[in-house]
Amino acid sequence: VQLQASGGGLVQAGGSLTLSCKASGVNFKITAMNWFRQTPGKQRELVASIGSQGGTTYADSVKGRFTISRDNVRRTAFLLMNSLQREDTAVYFCNTKRGDTDYWGRGTLVTVSS
Repeated sequence: VQLQASGGGLVQAGGSLTLSCKASGVNFKITAMNWFRQTPGKQRELVASIGSQGGTTYADSVKGRFTISRDNVRRTAFLLMNSLQREDTAVYFCNTKRGDTDYWGRGTLVTVSS
């Protein structure tokens, strides 16, 4: 399983950014996908999840601002981040699980400036 995340960058507070995570080596259509984020000295935090049927869940801190979606043809999960705040600055990781094994993409840095 390989996950390739992209889309991070520098954005001003209030702006938007979309992250992408392309998956290979997995039956994407039946695979739940997750986005986590991590800041120095803190544990990795689950930000959003999308199930194989499209059901979504979000951390309270991003509800109403972030939207997770998936494109099964492109085998890609997305995280649309609107109304970004300085507190959203972090390295973002996409994740999926197969059996008991977690798979992680390389993190992509999102920096929100004031």
